Amino acid sequence: MKGLRLSVGLLTVIPVGAIDGVDRRVARTAILLAPLVGLLLGVIAATVLVGVRALVPSTLGALLAAVLAIATLAYLTRALHLDGLADTADALGSGRRGDAALEIARRGDVGPFGVVTVLLVLLAQVAALAVASDAGWGALTLIVAVVTGRLGAMVACSRGIPAASPEGLGALVAGTVPRTAALAWVVIALGLAAAAGAWLTGVAWAPALAVIAGLALALGLVARSAGRLGGINGDVLGAAVETSTTIAIVVLAVGASVSA
Repeated sequence: MKGLRLSVGLLTVIPVGAIDGVDRRVARTAILLAPLVGLLLGVIAATVLVGVRALVPSTLGALLAAVLAIATLAYLTRALHLDGLADTADALGSGRRGDAALEIARRGDVGPFGVVTVLLVLLAQVAALAVASDAGWGALTLIVAVVTGRLGAMVACSRGIPAASPEGLGALVAGTVPRTAALAWVVIALGLAAAAGAWLTGVAWAPALAVIAGLALALGLVARSAGRLGGINGDVLGAAVETSTTIAIVVLAVGASVSA
């Protein structure tokens, strides 16, 4: 139960109260449950998307629905993942390594790399989600993408990937997820995404490809960050969530357009 509460507390704005005795075992459970928390977030945001789309049934309505759905996700997550994306972009964009790069990530302000990266990511998410929504793929796209984002963070915590520093969230969760468990989650996510796509749209390949592309980008970002920062931290995990979510939305938007 501690692991579930920690997962909800870390990944959402939902209050869970104080949690005593949090150790790496509890953290492992929390990270393993991250895709399920992502499912909850995706369903809530998809409800907003579908509701607004029904009230404003037009192309501009699809854009408005996408904006409000992405805003809902930002609110439900306290925009922490976006903050992590900005900090990671600043650290990697600085050209520095190790502690010098980590120091940049820890600063309270956001630099030009962070601002531009967050702006472009949000624009890509909104534009691609609007395209998918206009094609009738909105809810599927949002749910698959949000789950993929949290799956990306979970895979980033697989054994063999170190923490960037001996304290903080990265130190608590880095290397806690067994590779077999991560692989099992990936297989389950691929199967469910393909099944949902086939059922809702008649297209199974696009949701499965979205999951694969999102995870590939997340792992690429983690590898790049590990090489420059020495490992992962909370910012890198947030960046992995946002980047994998974004590429999944884009892939599904392309799939919706191609299959129309």
